[in-house]
Amino acid sequence: MSTGSHTVEAAVRAERTRILSELLDDLPHLADIAVATMRAEIPAYDAQGPDFHADVRDQVVRHYRAKLGVLLEDRTVTLDDISFTRRAAMRRARAGVALADYINAFRVGQQVFWEAVVERAGAAFAGREAALTLAGPLMRYCDFASTHAANAYMEFQQYAAAEAVRESRDLLETLLAGSVPTRGRELAAAQAHGLAPDARTPLLVVIAVLAGPPSVTSGPDQGADARHAACAAIARTGGNGTRTLSVVRQSEIVAIPVLGPGADAEELCDRLQSVRDSLAAEGIRLAMGISTVVTGTERIPQAYQEARAVLDFVGEEGGVAALPRITAFQYLALKADDTARHLVDRRITALLAEDRARGGVLTATIRAFAGADLNLRAAAERLQIHPNTAQYRLRRIQERTGRSLRSINDLLELLVAIALHDALPTNAGRERLGTVTNEGRGRADVRSIHEPR
Repeated sequence: MSTGSHTVEAAVRAERTRILSELLDDLPHLADIAVATMRAEIPAYDAQGPDFHADVRDQVVRHYRAKLGVLLEDRTVTLDDISFTRRAAMRRARAGVALADYINAFRVGQQVFWEAVVERAGAAFAGREAALTLAGPLMRYCDFASTHAANAYMEFQQYAAAEAVRESRDLLETLLAGSVPTRGRELAAAQAHGLAPDARTPLLVVIAVLAGPPSVTSGPDQGADARHAACAAIARTGGNGTRTLSVVRQSEIVAIPVLGPGADAEELCDRLQSVRDSLAAEGIRLAMGISTVVTGTERIPQAYQEARAVLDFVGEEGGVAALPRITAFQYLALKADDTARHLVDRRITALLAEDRARGGVLTATIRAFAGADLNLRAAAERLQIHPNTAQYRLRRIQERTGRSLRSINDLLELLVAIALHDALPTNAGRERLGTVTNEGRGRADVRSIHEPR
């Protein structure tokens, strides 16, 4: 190698050392520029407070100092050089900074540093060549540091998620046991979900299980994945500003949504129904049972048993059975055994079975007549038929069953028979569930899914 080449290499090395030394001397000012640029380009960083920005500046200084040390010593960066990154990554995750924004901050810091290198290199040949020799090592440092920072961020997020799940599960078991959390993380978790022990807030218990046969093509974890997806969706149904406590508990999902001031239980049931329908569209079919509204966490065990009981009303195809939507009359009919059905006059049973096959017009007439307080004209208006047609149907019902709809005892017997008949499963599996979930409290005994709309 010629003397000229040695001279050029020496000049480039000298320029490289000069550039890095100048950057080291100017490091505080360079860090200020980096933080200002991050705030300008990353809204999530700009929205944070002074303590956060001071922490970011400290990290920039540490990274720039480590970077300059590696470059001045002309060696490869190691984990020891950036050991401070792990705790910083955890702090960013804890502060709610998105991973994309966190990694973007590395890009901004690298950009500011490189622009400073180019500025100090100047226009001379040796300076430009020195800058070029720094490009590769700088890229490797940034890739190495950002990769390990991202890994530390994700590790902390997974740990935090696991801790949150554990706390939620422990809280749920405490509540289901009839106890109340009194201190520590469990109490904090209860308060975060609106379940403070001293609160008299109305709440419900929801139990959901996967419905239908498992997919032939599903993997071994398909059921677990589906339950966790459904659990997360149910957790978002709270309407009182707090996140609903929702936990995967073996094969079931248990949630305790809290009703805020002025909230309506049926509106919550509607939201849960929407969740169920949305999940069904994604191939996740749920059977869901919803308790009555109770007040106070000490009544959660009772509400849990209610939700389990009403879950039995849902067929294999799935659906939502919600106690806030049904009456005590309906509930007794749904819980009735075969003996109760055998007590129904066979003439009534035969009429109801035949009427169901033909569209249910006579059943709808009975319900409409009862709902209109035995007013024939009002019942006809409800059914959107002529009063003479309604009168004709009443005569047919009396002829077939021997019961007069103008007799309270006979009408009650017919309504009980209808409720028992609706509670029977069908081939489509929809009448039973439809009566439970879709008719509305106080109205399902006079209106069925067969009634002409």
